[in-house]
Amino acid sequence: MKNMMLEFKEFAVKGNVIDMAVGVIIGTAFGRIVSSFVADVVMPPLGVLVGGVDFSELAITVREAIGNEAPAVVISYGRFMQTVIDFAIIAFVIFIAIRFINRLKRNPPPVPVVPAPPTAPSAEEKLLAEIRDLLKSNHQINP
Repeated sequence: MKNMMLEFKEFAVKGNVIDMAVGVIIGTAFGRIVSSFVADVVMPPLGVLVGGVDFSELAITVREAIGNEAPAVVISYGRFMQTVIDFAIIAFVIFIAIRFINRLKRNPPPVPVVPAPPTAPSAEEKLLAEIRDLLKSNHQINP
C-alpha cells in the first residue's frame, strides 16, 4: 500500500499532469467564453438576418405535455446548431493558436558551411610527396 501511495504521489506531481490539469481548467473557461460569444454576439445578428429567428428557441415538439404527468418531448435543434457553431469557433481558434506556436518552433534555416582554408601539408605529407615525385621521375627514366 505504501509503495502504491509513493507511485501515486510521483505520478500526481509530474509536470505533465499539472500542465494537463491547468489546460483543462483554462479550456473549460475558454469554452464558456466562446459559448457566450456565440450565444450573445454571433447568434442574435444571424437571427436578424434570417428573419428575427432566435436559434436557441428553434425546436420540434414531438409530443405535447400531458398535464403534470409527462413533460413535453422536444427536439431542440436550435441549441444543437448553437453548440456546433461553438465547436467550429473553438476548433478554428485552436487551429490558429497551434499554427502560430508551430511557426515559433520552426528551426532557423541552416547556416551554410564554409570550408576551412587548406592547411600547410604536414612533414609526413611532404615526405610522401617527395617519394611520389622521385618514383615518377625514376619511372620516366627507366621504362
